[in-house]
Amino acid sequence: MTAPRILVVDDEADLRELLEITLVRMGLDVDCADCLAAARAHLARHEYALVLTDMRLPDGLGIELVREVTAACKSTPIAVITAFGSADNAVAALKAGAFDYLSKPVGLDQLRLMVQSALRMHKTEDDSHDAGAQHAAHASRLIGQSAAMQDLRAQIARLARSMAPVAITGESGSGKELAARDIHAHSARADKPFIAVNCGAIPEALMEAEFFGYRRGAFTGANDDRDGFFQAANGGTLMLDEVADLPLPMQVKLLRAIQERRVRKVGATLEEPVDVRLVSATHQNLAECVEKGQFRQDLFYRLNVIELRLPPLRERLDDIGLLADVILERLAPGGKAVLTPQALAALRSYSFPGNVRELENILERALAFANDGTIEVADLALKAVAPAPQIPLAQPVPQLPQEEASVASPAEQADPPAPQTRTEDDDGELPHSLPDHLDNVEREIIRRALEKTHFNRTQAAELLGISFRQLRYRMQRLSIHEPDS
Repeated sequence: MTAPRILVVDDEADLRELLEITLVRMGLDVDCADCLAAARAHLARHEYALVLTDMRLPDGLGIELVREVTAACKSTPIAVITAFGSADNAVAALKAGAFDYLSKPVGLDQLRLMVQSALRMHKTEDDSHDAGAQHAAHASRLIGQSAAMQDLRAQIARLARSMAPVAITGESGSGKELAARDIHAHSARADKPFIAVNCGAIPEALMEAEFFGYRRGAFTGANDDRDGFFQAANGGTLMLDEVADLPLPMQVKLLRAIQERRVRKVGATLEEPVDVRLVSATHQNLAECVEKGQFRQDLFYRLNVIELRLPPLRERLDDIGLLADVILERLAPGGKAVLTPQALAALRSYSFPGNVRELENILERALAFANDGTIEVADLALKAVAPAPQIPLAQPVPQLPQEEASVASPAEQADPPAPQTRTEDDDGELPHSLPDHLDNVEREIIRRALEKTHFNRTQAAELLGISFRQLRYRMQRLSIHEPDS
């Protein structure tokens, strides 16, 4: 079996020699070039497991080579060497498709880690190609066949080939962590740890110790050495969930760890190298946080090299049937729970402000109310969406998008009322908010039934013709409490 071949492109003879010696000692074959023209000639003759190029060359820029290799040799990772402090160049190279980067002076430990990651990725590409399309289509945690989801999965497959930091944006409940896990699972780091950290759930006083670890005796209670999140994710992927919640002092320390790829434990004097792929996620607008001074601009640019947007559920309502089937199969294995066509139509008419997480909660609650596992519209108990602003009758009423339309009640779906025309001679006034008005009516009826039965909820449920669980749920939703004895 032949050794993997590496191409080193740099105009500094001493650095070329250092890189060549280091790579040869790793058991690799190495070709060297001192300019873009020589590099192109090598690429025309050989296939490489990794191309390593300087950013500044006598006949052009290394980023030109990055674009060429990315376009022509999709299975060949290319990394760049940047001058110390040239963070903008590194970010530009990553955006152009570079696998990774090294800063001068080149640290040999970092070089070895990067080469090992590139070789793992190259091997993964070869294995995927040999196994065929079925192996390449790795099972995704993100369910759906809509155009938006197919495009999202294609983006994830491309992002998995890079070491570039990814910033995942999307509303709460849209599946940001699932997307991060998919990026990890499709990458060459799939056999290494995936560590997800909720940045908003860690007390500020403990953040440095949690992220970077600590030495025994560093502070009261530090009875043993302990690794932090960076060490735990070494070789794998570290997900920073709700990264916008990081306090500013921690942002400074995180920025240094990302730039230097080294961390120092609390109480230690020496830094240690770490090799992690960073994926951040937030439901907030980080650019707005930067403008408000709540998030450092330099950290924003380091984390937001590649942005991945997750579509909200209301933008892919066609996926609801498939999502519901998967969720119900998990909640009631063996097909013991089904949605009626009317219930499925009601779900597809709902805006889902809580996205997929809200869909799971709705189905779990509906399954508890359903008879024999058959979920009806009433079992869903969909919340009314926020009412649109009132518009004077003299103005034309704009057509609401489908995702903002309220779900009709079961009676309305079964027997829709005849359209009525309101005139200026009508005496009655329309309620300002139909959902609030209906809630008030329901609240009053339930209170009257409870008072009539002296707050015996079982008798009140029988009086109203609903189950005890349905009455209990409605009392919780409408904030109806028994009087203090």
